[in-house]
Amino acid sequence: MNILNRISELFTKVQPLPEGAHNLRAAPEREKPYRLHLRLLKDGTGILVVNAATVLHLNPNAAECAYHFIKGSSPDEAARQIAARYRVSKDTALKDFTDFADRIQTLIETPDLDPVSYLDFERVAPHSADLPAPLRLDCALTYKLPEGGQAESAPVKQVKRELSAEEWQTILDKAWRAGIPHIVFTGGEATLRDDLPQLIARAEANGQVCGLLTDGLKLIDENYRASLLQAGLDHILFIMQPEDQRSWQALEAILSEDIFVTAHFTVNAKNAGKVNDILERLAGAGVKSLSVTIADTSLKPVLTATQNRAAELGLTVKSDLPVPYSAENPVAYETAEDETADGAGKAWMYVEPDGDALPAQGMKERVLGNFLNDEWETIRRA
Repeated sequence: MNILNRISELFTKVQPLPEGAHNLRAAPEREKPYRLHLRLLKDGTGILVVNAATVLHLNPNAAECAYHFIKGSSPDEAARQIAARYRVSKDTALKDFTDFADRIQTLIETPDLDPVSYLDFERVAPHSADLPAPLRLDCALTYKLPEGGQAESAPVKQVKRELSAEEWQTILDKAWRAGIPHIVFTGGEATLRDDLPQLIARAEANGQVCGLLTDGLKLIDENYRASLLQAGLDHILFIMQPEDQRSWQALEAILSEDIFVTAHFTVNAKNAGKVNDILERLAGAGVKSLSVTIADTSLKPVLTATQNRAAELGLTVKSDLPVPYSAENPVAYETAEDETADGAGKAWMYVEPDGDALPAQGMKERVLGNFLNDEWETIRRA
């Protein structure tokens, strides 16, 4: 019977830990206090938020390591349970757990981190899992543009009003309760909202990773830049205007800070012949992460060459980030159309200035509901 039981166990599906949320806030007297938020999903994978600054997508084994780390299990007890669940040797399970703990400690102590990471574990594609909520909410605070911006560059007539700071705070809270760990404030130009530091602080207080999509010109002001960083801003998607020297000045100011930066620019007919020069200047300035779109489909060959050159320069190309509404950044020509289609409404969701929820930017024909007024389950099922 023992032999039969063992054979039966080999063909029995592994039962992951139950779905749920778990938190750890390290004692403030520690030299480096930290907080962890883990959401275990139905399939056993997990989402771990470290210090409200980095989101980790974990496979089932790593998710269980995170669970025991948060619960304070001894390495021996964690290894025993992991070995039993995944039918591996205890030595292997112990090595996995201690390796995981070491990597978490490295993340806690390392500044200027990518807001989304995989800890070198087996990668889990965000939109491949049965997620109870998107991993990122792109919040368009306003469709207004800085003085001199082209009127057609943002759909200012698409919404009748902008939500107040209190209404946006309600949305941030609702997103956190729903399980959305990552917020990106976008627009229009989000820095035109005087309450932006207040909203960043609310996301930080919740425990959400917080990003900003901006042209960066207001961030040249050291005091304003400090107000956003002190409120809890974790990363910036910087919209480059390569022909504008003020844009390079803003980039230099932002890169001087301890914050993760992705630079974005659009390849158009005017700058297509200067792409290599732009890329080399970005790399020389210290940019490590890049987002690129094209102004029209005829430039797809240039886009491919741009991505290849970026890789040669050591730039990581991001393909699933929001882009600003602009005449030269049309949503239809985002960098990775297939990934956008797969992830829209699953890995990320978009909220307009009036609270309407869309699967992704520009998908106005598919309003899922209003994030302020409707229940989350109603929006999720739409």
